[in-house]
Amino acid sequence: MQNDASRFAASLKASLSQWARQVGFGYHHAEPSYVMLVHWIPQTPPTISDNASHQAGVVAFVFNEEGEVLVVQEMCGPYKDFGLWKMPTGRINQGEGIKEGAVREVQEETGINTEFVQVVGFRDGHNTPFGKSDLLFVCMLRSLSSNIVVQDTKISAAKWMAMEEFANVNGQCEGFSGIGTSSNSRKPSAFFCTALNYRHFRTKEQR
Repeated sequence: MQNDASRFAASLKASLSQWARQVGFGYHHAEPSYVMLVHWIPQTPPTISDNASHQAGVVAFVFNEEGEVLVVQEMCGPYKDFGLWKMPTGRINQGEGIKEGAVREVQEETGINTEFVQVVGFRDGHNTPFGKSDLLFVCMLRSLSSNIVVQDTKISAAKWMAMEEFANVNGQCEGFSGIGTSSNSRKPSAFFCTALNYRHFRTKEQR
């Protein structure tokens, strides 16, 4: 079976090379298990979609009943040497939804279990690693536990911080509190909201 598989792989490789020369196949994209070549047959401009152009991530704004927000300090990354307290962030896995990704990232980084409330904002960025664009969704989550267990391979510290203190630590902008986030392009980024909006969301969810 191994010899058959090896012969098939060699034959396929040779065939793909020949087809690319004879028929005009072009490279489209690659995944761990395959390489995709395409050829537009109709005599019209091709309408084959490009490979995925964006990667998606989440910022988790986690609050508790004491009016505190969950913050972390990163062990690695662009902010590791600045002592910046920031919200948990991370990539959404393939096939994973925004809600599930936000809940998972918080649990992985801090050990806190949460309930997803809503998406409260997003930002886009470009020229990120691998030439992709970036979509970062700011998600509000309600804590279901309080005992923090940090992810010791990624997070150096985590704690609950008063919302007003967090806003003051991370700067002001025209009356709005800048909440620090991470950017894959390693450029400073912030999501702006007010403590009043935060209290509004808490009141709304407690009704």
